[in-house]
Amino acid sequence: MDDTPQEITALVGREVYSNGGVFVGEIEDVRLDLDTELVTGLALRELNRDLFAGVRDDARGVIIPYRWVKAVGDIVLINDVIERIQRPEDESEEAVV
Repeated sequence: MDDTPQEITALVGREVYSNGGVFVGEIEDVRLDLDTELVTGLALRELNRDLFAGVRDDARGVIIPYRWVKAVGDIVLINDVIERIQRPEDESEEAVV
């Protein structure tokens, strides 16, 4: 594996998928910790609305923690934790059943 540092801007425009192959969104920007000079988050747009049904319609996107990233290549793979996030209405339905 090539550990050569890459330009941060190379991430912009890449598609993000979960380990399970579910499209999550497209990288619009990155969040940096200026003290450590490390990427701490990915700002996504063009979201998969099935995963982010609770996000307001006027929201431009979401930021996911960079610790969820498993691999970066032509696409970015993240943990499938994104698929397991429950929306609040799902929890209330379970309580009723």
